[in-house]
Amino acid sequence: MFYWAVVFLIIGLVAGVFGLTGIAGAATNIAWILFVIGLILFVVFLIFGRGSSAR
Repeated sequence: MFYWAVVFLIIGLVAGVFGLTGIAGAATNIAWILFVIGLILFVVFLIFGRGSSAR
């Protein structure tokens, strides 16, 4: 998830350098959404992960 967020962020930065503001905005929005979803999933799996096996 974080890999794709970084990919879309790079696409957005490159598009911004070339003046393609519509594509740059869309790519950075997608990158932000993927980053937030990845962060939420990370926290959820960290909290509700495998747990201890000595039950």
